[in-house]
Amino acid sequence: MIGIVGIVVIFVMVFGGYIAAGGKLGIILHSLPYEMAMIGGAAVGAFVISNDLSGIKHTIKAVGKVFKGPKWGHDDYRDLLCLLFELVKLARQNQVELEEHIEQPDNSAIFSKYPKLQADHEVVHLICDTLRAGSMNYDDPHQVEEVLEKRIEAEHHHALHASHALQTIADGLPALGIVAAVLGVIKTMGSIDQPPEILGKLIGGALVGTFLGVFLAYGLVGPFAAKVKAVVDEDAHFYQLIREVLVANLYGHPPNICIEVGRQNTPGHNRPAFNDLEDTLKSLRSAA
Repeated sequence: MIGIVGIVVIFVMVFGGYIAAGGKLGIILHSLPYEMAMIGGAAVGAFVISNDLSGIKHTIKAVGKVFKGPKWGHDDYRDLLCLLFELVKLARQNQVELEEHIEQPDNSAIFSKYPKLQADHEVVHLICDTLRAGSMNYDDPHQVEEVLEKRIEAEHHHALHASHALQTIADGLPALGIVAAVLGVIKTMGSIDQPPEILGKLIGGALVGTFLGVFLAYGLVGPFAAKVKAVVDEDAHFYQLIREVLVANLYGHPPNICIEVGRQNTPGHNRPAFNDLEDTLKSLRSAA
């Protein structure tokens, strides 16, 4: 919702200010379809050239993050800590029973308590693979920690592809606007024998290309790229929390200490209160 508000503010302030200063939209609206076809078409073409099909789909899907925001919220962090608590506690009590859950997480009674987490393949695989590695009696927890760090870093780098692609488009739009403007000037030069009022409209139409390229770059596409990056970075904390808790478990800390390590590493605006989380964990203990 906040993304839509931002877009509305941009258009109202830019074009409202232009009209308030005495500008006329007629010349812009007349040239807009042609300039947009040249600039937008060239930008889309360059985007297709520089990305494979997977990258194109990923970027289009990621644009929705501008309006949806981060995938994981306060309740999701609490649920993740509860899920990890149940799994870590079970790992200490019955390793054989734990293997049933991590080998078939889709049929796990523990995972099924948290459907949003269960539906995210990266969350499930990250948890199960790490617990499986722990069951293999790694001599050095640093080995698992390093593997987790590289895995999360690789996933984060992949998730940032859409932001980089959008930023590349934003960087090229001003230059494409100049290309459209130059073509408009060429068109104007072909009508140099026309009266000043006609030449003025032609020159104004050519300058729309420059305006449109800069406006799209810094008013829309650039902010879209920045927002996608901010959302991806925010969601990355969710996977880092998994690493913190499970690595603490590998070092042999009690389950409640492992969860507290995760809670402390949760971003402040999503961090569950200590008492609230403790009450939730007590209810899990009672249900068990």
